[in-house]
Amino acid sequence: MTTSLHWRQRVGNQRDWVWRGWQTRYTYLRAAQPGSTTPLILLHGFGASIGHWRHNLDALAEHHTVYAIDLLGFGASEKAIASYRTDLWVEQVYDFWRTFIQTPVVLVGNSIGSLVCLAIAAAHPEMVAGVVMISLPDLAMEAEMMPKALYPVVAAIKRWVLSPLLLRVLFPLVRRPGFVKAWAAIAYAQPTAITDELIDILAEPPQDRGSAQAFARIFSAVTDPRHSPHIKTVLPTLTVPMLLIWGQQDRMIPKQFARPSQYGEYNPKLQLVELENAGHCPHDECPEQVNRVILDWLGTWKV
Repeated sequence: MTTSLHWRQRVGNQRDWVWRGWQTRYTYLRAAQPGSTTPLILLHGFGASIGHWRHNLDALAEHHTVYAIDLLGFGASEKAIASYRTDLWVEQVYDFWRTFIQTPVVLVGNSIGSLVCLAIAAAHPEMVAGVVMISLPDLAMEAEMMPKALYPVVAAIKRWVLSPLLLRVLFPLVRRPGFVKAWAAIAYAQPTAITDELIDILAEPPQDRGSAQAFARIFSAVTDPRHSPHIKTVLPTLTVPMLLIWGQQDRMIPKQFARPSQYGEYNPKLQLVELENAGHCPHDECPEQVNRVILDWLGTWKV
């Protein structure tokens, strides 16, 4: 998987698009093989960006036109002063689709990106032909499993820890490459996958102007169950094919909140594939395996 090309040269044709007055970044690769196939849109997870798909774009674009988007507040997109929540990113992706694609797509997301995919499929079914979710957090499950007596205590701790002032104070530490590497060591099961290139991809965007304030707003939003879809409620309503890829060594989602096999009980259209020796980002840890799983799944229903 080693190459002399910089990662920016391996992620397609990058472009800027102004959405609601904010500059956002996207990239695309046209399908290498002739013939009309369903396009794909790739959505990264928390703290990531287009670069996190550098090992996937070429392989997936062999038969499909592939787009990848830096969600607002991440990557090379503007670190806007906005009310960040899943709904905001849903509308960003939906407007992107209406502007550039206008034909049903397969959504592919990792972590928070998976939640955005799920919410898009529920809110805008006309744009979605299928959904691939790579590690799917369920923030609502935390509230369900917590003893009610602890609610006030946990709420008070969250208000303090997630206060914008404290998060902005901590941000200079959070964006240091050493901290980013330590975070990656939790997210990844294979230490060899934590390369200098990966650290550059993750550590560069937080240096942008406005990153500290955007980080505080985003972190508060993505840890609040009120701002995310409830998996148990949304999954049964979807009628499109769905694929859930799960790393068995995922440490970012605590085991008591990680019940991938149960998701299939909510909707028979969901297919689960669990990967050994993979953590929270298997598309980056074992990309050849993940690419093959996705392409084989797409081939089973000939999109």
